[in-house]
Amino acid sequence: MSKTCVKIKKIIGRCLYYGIGRWLPGHTFFIKPVAFLSKKFRGFCGKLILDKCGKNVNICNLASFSSKIQLGDNSGIGIKAKISGPCIIGNNVIMAPEVSIFTVNHCTERIDIPIKYQGDTEARTVNIGDDSWIGYRAIILPGVTIGKGVVVGAGAVVTKDVPDYAVVAGNPARVVKIRGAMNERT
Repeated sequence: MSKTCVKIKKIIGRCLYYGIGRWLPGHTFFIKPVAFLSKKFRGFCGKLILDKCGKNVNICNLASFSSKIQLGDNSGIGIKAKISGPCIIGNNVIMAPEVSIFTVNHCTERIDIPIKYQGDTEARTVNIGDDSWIGYRAIILPGVTIGKGVVVGAGAVVTKDVPDYAVVAGNPARVVKIRGAMNERT
């Protein structure tokens, strides 16, 4: 597909998602067919917008995200999530509401120019490994790699890479446990 066609596809996807899909209801116990169709519509929009969009994805309502995202199979973008790109989200990743993933920051080096006029740093890719769970209102900063099977606690601010199967919490996030460690001892 030509670059022009890809751009047009992404523009159409953004118009559909931000004009309609973003506002459709999410999980509802009373009108399940509406919630099902809303999920399917947002997934369709994701396939148009995202650089890569896996099978059976769940893009929740009110999320804001860049097109420079690769979303794996059976993974989701949580309600009111804010994700800048580039970002690679693996397979089977669960994302709670209001997660923020940043890939750029403000330049702050010069003191002779106000920060607001210094522009942004170069984007640094965030990688989230397969089978990870990102908790409510977690914040992930530029360039971070989150390993496979990681649990990021609610409200954690992840500033550094996280090893496979770690459970991290706090601000700044630190490893509080390694998943499966008890099973290995017995």
